[in-house]
Amino acid sequence: MKQKFDIYGMTCASCQAAVDRAVKKLGVNEVNVNLINESMSVEYDPNKISDTDIIEAVSSAGYEARLKNNEKFAKNSKDYLKEIEEDNTKFRLKVSFFFMILLMYIAMGPMVNLPIPSFLLGSQGAINNAFVQFLLTIPVIFVNKKFFISGFKSLKNRNPNMDTLIALGSSSALIYGIFVIMRMAHAAGLGDFETIESYRHNLYFESSAMILTLITLGKYFEARSKGETKASLKNLMDLAPEKARVIRNNVEVEIDSADIEKGDIIVIRPGERIPVDGEIIKGSSLVDEAAITGESIPVNKTIGDEVISATINKQGSFKFKATRVGEDTTLSQIISLVNDANETKAPIAKLADKISAIFVPAVIIISLITFIGWYIISRDFEFALNLMISVLVISCPCALGLATPMAIMVATGKSAELGLLFKNAESLENLHKVDTILLDKTGTITEGKPVVTDLLTEMNEKSFLEIAGSLEHFSEHPLSDAINTYASEKNTQIVQVEDFESIVGRGIKGKIDNNLYYAGNLRLMEDNNINLNNYQELNNKLSKDGKTSMYFANEKEVIGLIAAKDMAKNSSKSAIDILKKEGFEITMVTGDNEITAEAIRKSLNIDKKFSEVLPQDKDKVVKTLQAEGKKVAMVGDGINDAPALARADIGIAIGKGSDIAIDSADVVLVKNSLLDLVKSIDLSKATIKTIKENLFWAFFYNIILIPLAAGLLYPKFGLTLNPMFAALAMSFSSVFVCLNSLRLRGFKSEAEKYSNETNYKDENLKENEMNEVKKMIVNVDGMSCNNCAKHVKNALEELDGVNEVVVNLDNKNAELSYQGDIDEKLIRDAINEAGYEYKGLQK
Repeated sequence: MKQKFDIYGMTCASCQAAVDRAVKKLGVNEVNVNLINESMSVEYDPNKISDTDIIEAVSSAGYEARLKNNEKFAKNSKDYLKEIEEDNTKFRLKVSFFFMILLMYIAMGPMVNLPIPSFLLGSQGAINNAFVQFLLTIPVIFVNKKFFISGFKSLKNRNPNMDTLIALGSSSALIYGIFVIMRMAHAAGLGDFETIESYRHNLYFESSAMILTLITLGKYFEARSKGETKASLKNLMDLAPEKARVIRNNVEVEIDSADIEKGDIIVIRPGERIPVDGEIIKGSSLVDEAAITGESIPVNKTIGDEVISATINKQGSFKFKATRVGEDTTLSQIISLVNDANETKAPIAKLADKISAIFVPAVIIISLITFIGWYIISRDFEFALNLMISVLVISCPCALGLATPMAIMVATGKSAELGLLFKNAESLENLHKVDTILLDKTGTITEGKPVVTDLLTEMNEKSFLEIAGSLEHFSEHPLSDAINTYASEKNTQIVQVEDFESIVGRGIKGKIDNNLYYAGNLRLMEDNNINLNNYQELNNKLSKDGKTSMYFANEKEVIGLIAAKDMAKNSSKSAIDILKKEGFEITMVTGDNEITAEAIRKSLNIDKKFSEVLPQDKDKVVKTLQAEGKKVAMVGDGINDAPALARADIGIAIGKGSDIAIDSADVVLVKNSLLDLVKSIDLSKATIKTIKENLFWAFFYNIILIPLAAGLLYPKFGLTLNPMFAALAMSFSSVFVCLNSLRLRGFKSEAEKYSNETNYKDENLKENEMNEVKKMIVNVDGMSCNNCAKHVKNALEELDGVNEVVVNLDNKNAELSYQGDIDEKLIRDAINEAGYEYKGLQK
C-alpha cells in the first residue's frame, strides 16, 4: 500500500532526514520526503503498519503529519494552510523588522552620534539601555518562537536540524544579555561603575534579534520563490473548465466537468476550453494545444481526430465523444506525473541528505570546541561566545536542503510546460548520462503511415488512378490506405468493382467493366504469368530509396506501379542532427528489410541500424548495446516497444503511442516530435548543472566561512565574523539557491531554434487554410420543386463550417461555400436524411 501525507514543520535537509529516519524505523518498504512540497509518500504493509503509526513516528521526531487531503478547494486543504503559513511569515517579518530597527537604533545609535534619550546614555543609563534592548528583543523572540520550539524539540529527540542551530545561536545571545543585565544591576548596588562600564558595550540582544529577522527574511524569499515555481502547475490545474455542455437524452444540458462520463457527447463552441479527452464525431476547428503540448500553432482538428483536455477551441463548433475522463485525462496525468516527480528523490539528492544528517551535529560540536578553545586562550567570555554564535548561525544548512529539490521542482514544472513528462526525479537526473539513443522507426522517426511518393504508368494517369483507386477502395492493407488517400486528394472517381477477392500474402483482384485487374506484389504477378515489362527494374530502384511498390496489372501485363513510403517526420532529421552534434550515437531499430532500412539510415544520417528485427526481439537489441558498455535511451511508441523501453537505462515514449508503451517508459514526450527528445536531454543537463551549482554554493560556502566564524584567521589577520553578518550571509545563501534554480524557468533548448523557425513559416499557412472560404458542388438526385430545394438547402446549412448553400434545380446540384474541412460522409448523410439521393461531388 502507498499512502501520501502532508508534513508540517520541516525547514531544512536535516528536518527532511529526521522525518525519513523516523518513518524508516517502522520497517516500511519505501519512504520519500519532499522538503519543497512538505509532503511524504510511504509504501508499507498495512497488515503490519497503520497510518497512525506513521503519523506518531513523525510526531515523535518533532514534526506533524496528516493524511494528504485531496479536496482541491477545501478550507483545510494543504494549499489553504500554506497560504496561512505564508501570511504568518510576512507578519513575522514585519514585526521583526520593526522592533529590530528600534533595537539597532538604541544599540548602535551612540556610535554614529544619533540622538538618544539621556536616561539611556553612559554608565548611569547602562542598565536602562540594556533593559530597553531586552524589551525590544522579546517581541522578535515571541513571533519567531517556532524556531525555538522546533529546534529544541529536535535536539531533545537527538535529531538536531537547522532550527536547532538558529535556536542555540539566538538563545545564547539572549541569555548572555540577561546575564549582563543582572551583572550590571549587581555592580550598581555595590557602586561598581567600572564593572558596569566594561559590560555595557558587550550586549548581544541585537545579534539575537538580527539572526531571527534575517532568517525570517530568507524564509520569506524562499516562500516567494517556491510560490513562483508552483504557479505554472497551479495554473495548469485551473485550465480545465468547471462546466461543460453534454448531450443527455438528445437534449443539450450543462453539467459539472467532473460529472462527465466516458462515452458522453460534449458540445464545444468557439473560445471554449475542452473539459476531457475525446474524439471528434462532428464538425472541425482549430484547437490551441499550447497549454498541454507547448505547440504555439493551433492544430487543425476534424472528424476522427483526438482532442485533449484543457486545450482551447479557437474557431468553429464541434461535438466530441469523451474517451478519457477524471484522473485518466491528459491534464490529470500531467499533474500527477509532475507531483510524483517532485515526491521522488534524484540520486544526487541522497548525497545532500547524507551530508546534512551528520552536518548539524558536527557544527554543534565545532561551536562548543570554538567556545571552549577561545575562552581558554583569551580568557574573554564575550569573545568566545561571539565566535560560538557565529559558527552556529553561519552553519545553518538551509541552502543545502534546498539545493536539489528546488531545482527538481522548477525543472519538472518547466518540463510540463514543454510537454515533457518525467515520471520521477531519477529519470530527470539520469537522462543526461546516456550516450546511445535507440530509435524505433515506425511512428517514432516516421509518421507511422505510408504516403504515395511515385505513380508510374504508360497509360493515361487519371484512368490508371481510377482503376487503382477503385480496386484499393475495398482493401484494408496499409498501402491501400495511402493509395485511397492519394486518389481522394486527386478527386478520383471510384467505380464499381465486381468479383473482388483478397489474396493473402499476395494482393487483390477484381473486375471493372468486365475486365480483370490485379494489384499486389511481385509474387502475385508471377503466379498469374503477367508480363512485368520494365516495371521490375523500376521497383528495384524505388526499393533502394526505402519505398514499397505495388504492381497493377490486367490479365496480360503490368499497367503501372504505385510506390509509397512511411515518411520521416519533419522534425526527425533536425533532431537527429542536433543529437549527433551533442555527441550521442544514434541507432535505429526496425522490422524493415536491409535495403529499406539502409535507405532510411542514409537519408537521416543515422550512425547504426538494426534491420529485420522481430517485434518481440527489440529488447535484445537494447541488451546488445548495454553489453557493449553503453548507456541506452530507447525511444518508441508501440506495444511491441514496451519490453525495450523497460529494459533501457531510460525509456522514452511518444505521447501519441500506446498506453502500454507510456506505462513502460520513464519519460513521455507529449508531442509527436523527436525535437522534444532533444529538449528533454538538454533540460536534464541544465537541471544537473543547476543542482551542482546549488550544492557548491550551499556546501562549500559553509566550509569556507566556518573557519572564519570559528576565529581561525583571528591570530594572524585579526578577522572574525560578527553573528549579525553570519545571519545575513546564511539567509542570502538560501535566497541565491532559490534564484539560481528559478533560472531554469527561462530554459531554452537547441531544438527550440528549429521549432521557432518552422512555426514562423507554417503559422500563417495553417491559419489561412482554416479561414479560406472554399466551394464545392454536390450532385443531388430526387429534387423536383422549390420545396425540395429548400429542404436540401436547410440540411446542408446545418453542417458545421458551411457558410452558404445555393441549390440549382435544373442541374440537380448544390453549391456549398465553407471553411475548414467537411467530411463527405456528413454531406451524404445530411442529403439522404432529408429524403434525397446523394450522387457524389462534381468534378
